Amino acid sequence: MKKITLFAAVIAIASAVSCTQGTKYSVNGVAPQDGSQVYLLDQLTSNPIDSTVVKDGKFSMSGNTDKDALLAVTVDGSTWQYQFFNDGKPVTIDVEGKTVTGSDLNNKLTECDLATDKAYNEYNDIARALNMLPEEEVQARMPEYQAAFQKLADAYNNVFEQNSDNLIPAAFLQMFYSINGDEKFEEAFASGAAWSQHPVAQNLKKRIDESNAKMKEAEAAKQAIIGQQFIDLEEADVDGKMHKLSEYVGKGKWVLVDFWASWCGPCKAEMPNVTAAYAKYHSKGFDIVGLSFDREKDPWVAAIKDWEMPWIHLSDLKYWNTVASDVYNVNSIPDNLLIDPEGKVVARCLRGSDLEAKLAEIFG
Repeated sequence: MKKITLFAAVIAIASAVSCTQGTKYSVNGVAPQDGSQVYLLDQLTSNPIDSTVVKDGKFSMSGNTDKDALLAVTVDGSTWQYQFFNDGKPVTIDVEGKTVTGSDLNNKLTECDLATDKAYNEYNDIARALNMLPEEEVQARMPEYQAAFQKLADAYNNVFEQNSDNLIPAAFLQMFYSINGDEKFEEAFASGAAWSQHPVAQNLKKRIDESNAKMKEAEAAKQAIIGQQFIDLEEADVDGKMHKLSEYVGKGKWVLVDFWASWCGPCKAEMPNVTAAYAKYHSKGFDIVGLSFDREKDPWVAAIKDWEMPWIHLSDLKYWNTVASDVYNVNSIPDNLLIDPEGKVVARCLRGSDLEAKLAEIFG
């Protein structure tokens, strides 16, 4: 079982691997929601391939689709989806009891679904609780959060470790990737396990490979500015007066052009490092120009004051459509450019100790 709102079905892309056509599916179920619509979805395409209505507390569907296709039943009024592989054996679904029974493979799939969902709910409860706490209290509960996350990771990793000889991991691959990242994802595929050739798995891998390729291209575009002269742009200060970046950059000082926003949590977390660098090196010839990705003036101005940022601030209040995003290929924040006294960009995205180390190298 998976909460539909939390676990998105894999979006359809043409797959290089195909299944044998024409295997019969037979679904029978019991549900308390008379009159509710029931859908049978193909998890490869997210498209419905069959539907019916709950009548007298029951529903049923039958037909033919790809052999071993990963299917899911959804019922209006329920926040769950019930997954199974179409191996030709009938399945029975109890909506209220949240169970799927059928072949040994699908029974085991249900067990894995229950185990991972329990771990996810425990993790999610703690994450939500922490989001409601003041920042100073969050740190005290971080060990609890980390333990819950590790339990979640173990639940998903166990699915893969215990089912290398069957298709079950294909149903959990999206979350496995979200938890473990690219390296472990690639290692799992390289193992040649049975599930790795399933169309759902192949489809997701193709999507991830394409996404990573685009990210590498974007990063290359971002880094291309290093070694080049800065590009001028114009934005307003907090009083609405327009200023060009060239008023502050290339004028004999080292300048950090800082891309940030008041709504950006990581920016707020990073700002103490930036303010410390400013306090330490400003008198030696170091300055900062903040280019905000805010869309409203009041939060922007309030953050400048509350975060104690006593340097130049500009913004066109256009959120991600800000001119700074286009000119400097900014697709995530915090980000920054370190520009030398002659206006040449010498480094990008200096965060934490990296900023301090670079400035120490420059100023001694």
